[in-house]
Amino acid sequence: MKSPDKLPSLVYANYKGEIVDLPDIEMAGMSGFSMIRPHYSDLIPLPNGSELFTLPGRYPIGIDPKNKSFIKLDEDPFYEGKPVSAVAAFIAPAHTSILSAAYEKSDSSAPVLPLFAYTTVGWLDGQFWVAAFRCDSDVRQDADQYVQKTVKAKTDKYLKRFCDNRLIQHLGNCCLSYGCPAARNYFLGRWEAPIPTSPICNANCVGCISLQTSGCCPSTQDRISFVPAVDEIVEMAVPHLSDAPMPVVSFGQGCEGEPLLQFKTIEKAIIKMRAQTPLGTINLNSNASMPDRIDRLAASGLDSLRVSMNSARKDKYALYYRPQGFSFDEVKDSIKVMKRRNKFVSLNYFILPGFTDDMDEMSALFDLVEDCKPDMIQLRNLNMDPEWYLDVIKHSPVAKPKGIMNWLKRLKKSFPFLRFGYFNPYLAG
Repeated sequence: MKSPDKLPSLVYANYKGEIVDLPDIEMAGMSGFSMIRPHYSDLIPLPNGSELFTLPGRYPIGIDPKNKSFIKLDEDPFYEGKPVSAVAAFIAPAHTSILSAAYEKSDSSAPVLPLFAYTTVGWLDGQFWVAAFRCDSDVRQDADQYVQKTVKAKTDKYLKRFCDNRLIQHLGNCCLSYGCPAARNYFLGRWEAPIPTSPICNANCVGCISLQTSGCCPSTQDRISFVPAVDEIVEMAVPHLSDAPMPVVSFGQGCEGEPLLQFKTIEKAIIKMRAQTPLGTINLNSNASMPDRIDRLAASGLDSLRVSMNSARKDKYALYYRPQGFSFDEVKDSIKVMKRRNKFVSLNYFILPGFTDDMDEMSALFDLVEDCKPDMIQLRNLNMDPEWYLDVIKHSPVAKPKGIMNWLKRLKKSFPFLRFGYFNPYLAG
């Protein structure tokens, strides 16, 4: 149990790469540009399946418990003169960050951080603690829900059986090479399965995880290099929809571009899928850039749409997505198209403490929800170097951020119809 009168201690990485704690200094967090002392109520044990990262070229920041001042640790107190690095947690799926890791760059040559999320972490009572909360009770991507030996055996069996299906072969690589949770669940025959289809995109997202053009850092996975045939999609998806528990199949994945650019293939596939089974939920993860195509897919049998969004403000959205041939207005129109057809819409809303809960951003999101009436907000931590992101979108706050928990509380109070979570829901019936 966490001691009620003591914050966890600062953790850092020493010159050997070992992660250690400094008992006399408390952990700190960061919200945008502001250093923050975490609230006890915002801390949970590091979730199973999380990872710890060292942050090169960044000094850890902690708090002096005597006077509550922030302290920069610029050398190791146990190895005099030796360098140290800040440490962050990449928290497991279904958890949302409340505070980012607190650090200060050692100099301007500090490298851009890879495309992950960076939550503050400390040490107390024999375990790590993070400033985060569980936003979805669904266990579909929990680390204790699978045994890797079983995953590999079932994946190998599928790959051998469907040796001519390029889509299944691609998903096998995603599962075994990258540990993709969605691909893993497909081969385990349960819950949500991915259907990547598009090797191209009509946006050039700064934080794209499948194709990085900025030269800042490598993409975290390879993008699909082909458009699957309709029959390859149907062969993969129909058995999953028919037999899996709480089945969802989703076009639009991290290992591809924008699926709407392959809408004719997807439309034909959905029609064929629905001709063979009425079961399960067919979902599209998309930038929602083409309302007319969204309408066509909804008419063909698409059940739900998840719209990726870093910001509800047109200018901030454009600076991150760098759209090619569309604007934020088309994105909102797509949401309205789905709602007119009585379909389910989620906002895949990227969370970054200090930006998400900025008053201007909050106001814009509230206006968007009021105008477009989405059904759900999926809370996804922004996978990007926080400082780089804030620089890219030209974030210049005029007031102190309200806090992620206050942001969530206000949303729930203002919009009782909104659902909150992390995953695309199975829409029973």
